[in-house]
Amino acid sequence: MDKFLLQQQMLEQLAADLLQAEQAARVAHETATHEENIAENKYDTLGLEASYLATGQARRAEAIRQAMADWRQFRPRDYDPALGIQIGALVCLVDADDREQHLFLGPNGGGMKLQSGAQCVQVISGDAPLAQAILGKFEGDEVTVQVGRVRQQFEVLRVD
Repeated sequence: MDKFLLQQQMLEQLAADLLQAEQAARVAHETATHEENIAENKYDTLGLEASYLATGQARRAEAIRQAMADWRQFRPRDYDPALGIQIGALVCLVDADDREQHLFLGPNGGGMKLQSGAQCVQVISGDAPLAQAILGKFEGDEVTVQVGRVRQQFEVLRVD
């Protein structure tokens, strides 16, 4: 898998998300400031609710802009077996049922899914519980993650 191509996909997805957030913020702002939405009594809150929504969408857009800046500056390095798994690594985990999971550890933007050929790659940020569990690990190491009441075990199959 090519980390550079995955990084480009990430930037493209973030750009699409930013466009959507900016459009949503504009629509909410227009709704909040439209003359028909001026409150006529204390129970008429459409304009106020729209202004809260516009503020939230503007914050979301700013967070996406920051994520894009982080991903533009990000330079994933080749895997160094002396250091173990670091941010920028492509990791393949396998669970007890022999199901493989492909991860790309990035600076942020966890939760996005990217495609590398036929392979689905999950992006996770360094502060995610799974990332914390695998940082510094090596191929062949066992990893245990406790999420709520669920305990998951994996083996690090490959690292690039």
